[in-house]
Order: sequence, then structure tokens, then C-alpha cells
Amino acid sequence: MSVISLFGNPHQMPPDRYVNTLRDALTPKNDQWFAYQANGEAAREAAAESLQRLLDVPFRTEDIYLTTGGFAAIALALKTVADPGDEVIYSLPPWFLYEPLILEAGLVPVKVTVDTTTFDLDLDAIEAAITERTRVVIVNSPNNPTGRIYPPELLARLADLLEAASARIRRRIYLVSDEAYNRIVFDGLRFHSPAEFYPHTLLAYSYGKTHLSPGQRVGYLALPPAMPHRDAMRPAITGLQVAMGWVYPNALLQHALPELEKFSIDVSQLQRRRDRLVDALGGMGYRVQPPEGSFYLYVPSPVPDDEAFTESLARRDVFVFPGVLFETPGFFRISLTANDDMVERSLPAFKEAIEEHRP
Repeated sequence: MSVISLFGNPHQMPPDRYVNTLRDALTPKNDQWFAYQANGEAAREAAAESLQRLLDVPFRTEDIYLTTGGFAAIALALKTVADPGDEVIYSLPPWFLYEPLILEAGLVPVKVTVDTTTFDLDLDAIEAAITERTRVVIVNSPNNPTGRIYPPELLARLADLLEAASARIRRRIYLVSDEAYNRIVFDGLRFHSPAEFYPHTLLAYSYGKTHLSPGQRVGYLALPPAMPHRDAMRPAITGLQVAMGWVYPNALLQHALPELEKFSIDVSQLQRRRDRLVDALGGMGYRVQPPEGSFYLYVPSPVPDDEAFTESLARRDVFVFPGVLFETPGFFRISLTANDDMVERSLPAFKEAIEEHRP
């Protein structure tokens, strides 16, 4: 029996409010209720208002483009601003599907490593990786897998770096901000988006994390109001939404979205699991940096071979991801979406595993 979940899937029944919201949206209000739905006005308006509250940035309804989750939002952003052969910079450890999305778009992935002590972006490494072919930098905050929320000072410096680099190569570098976890924030921290600091930012969001319902594919791509030339971008984006295979969310989810914007999963429950694991694992000898957001703990492996260590956990029915899957060997990722009972049952196995590998 698995004790810690691998993929961030739910391990308890969905909240009644979520189920009732979908049930209510299923009841047709007119004969066009299940007709083709593109960028539904009510859904876009609710998303824009939510972003305005979260970021204090006056996003406009017409600059929200509904998508089938964060996957499609990121793919849409890449294809909107980049041409085949352009380079896309992103940081390791990454969400492990950036590379396939980049390659599918005919683009070239360029990888740099974060500061593995603080989990902050390495701005010097990003600057050194920029060439005349650079078109996009991807930023993910709160980060999967590290749980780091990038502070405003760092984002402001990144904005200055990209502005100077764009002038140097005489070509605009865009920033794609993957914000799937921007509502999953702990300890009362305030999330800051790169869109607050760099106007050439395309913001990708997914409701699958906010409601822990990754199989219900709904999200959006948003352009901030300060984005220059966004009027020219709009027809390109709407054209791509069709050309990429009608990547709009289905009608039911669009009807439900205004109500889905009013609540989320219990973030305090995730924080309690984080605190329990951080305290317990720290007491066993693990070096754990508490995540500031997201669903995950990214923990240094007690031994250099993180695959061997995660296999020793698997023999004890505890399943976590080794760091090699995130191109940063020497770590492993735990998901906080395991239920409380699973977390408690995992602790003896974590203790046995670290003792087995202790010199």
C-alpha cells in the first residue's frame, strides 16, 4: 500500500462544495449550455477579478484566454511569442514537462541550475545563458518541486536583467510565469508574480492545483495590462487556441469557473502536513528546508545516490520521486497531498531508511 503519493493526486474525497459546484453547472440554463464554448465571458471576468485581488494588478477580461489546464496555457504562451529554433531558458529542478512542451513547439531548451542552498533563481546563470536566439525565460513560483516562492527583490532584479538583455540582443525576451500554485501559499506569505515587475510576462494558471482536481482540465493564459503590443497578440492567441486542437476548457468547467474562483482546497491542512513532516524528518537527521508553497517538500538525500535511497523507501511502501527525475541528483520529492494517515504511517519507514544508509 502506498504511503506517500507520487504525483500530487488527491488521496481523500473531494470537498462537497467542489462536487456541488460541478453538479450545479451540469444543469442546463438554456439550449446552448453544452454548445461550443470558446473564451466564455463570465469565466474570463471571474478570472480577471481574482487576479486583480491576488496581485493588485488590473488584469482585463479580454486578456484572459481559457485553456485546458496549465499544460495548454504554457504551450500556448510558447507558440505565441517564439518561432521554431528560438531558445527557452528554464531552471533546474524543473517541472519535468517543460522540455517536452518546448521541443514540441520546435524550440530549444536551455537549462540552468538554481542555487540549491536557497532554491532561489541563479540570475548570473540565467544572464550567462542568454544568446541572440533567446526568446523566453520560464519561471515557476511557488516552485514545483522546491516549494520556494521567489521574493520581490529577486523578481525585480530578474526584470532588470531581462530588460537589459533584450536591449543588448535587440530582440524582446518574454517571461512565461507558471503560477499553478499561486494560491497554495503557507505561513501567511504574500505571493508575488513576475507580472508585477516585468510587463512582457505571460501568466499561466491552472485550477487543478487550487482544487486538487488535476483531472478536471481548466486554466488560462493571462496578459498583464502593461504588456506592450498585446492588441497584436490577441488574434494570434485566439487563432492558436483553435489550431492547437480547440484547447478551451469544456463547457461544464467554464460554467463552473465563476463559483470555483470563490474557494480552494484547505491550504492550512497542507501546511499542517508540511510542519509534521519537517519536524519529524528533521528529528531523524534529514536536512529539510520548509517549503513556502506548492504541494511538495524537496529533501536532500542522505546518500548521494537518490535513486537507491528512494528504492529503499519503496521497499517499505513509501513512494517518492528521486531528484534525478528533476535533473538534480541528490534530492527526493515528497507530496503533501498524501492524507494524514499516510503521512503518519510513512514516518517509521523514513526513520528505518535513513538508519540503514547512515555511515
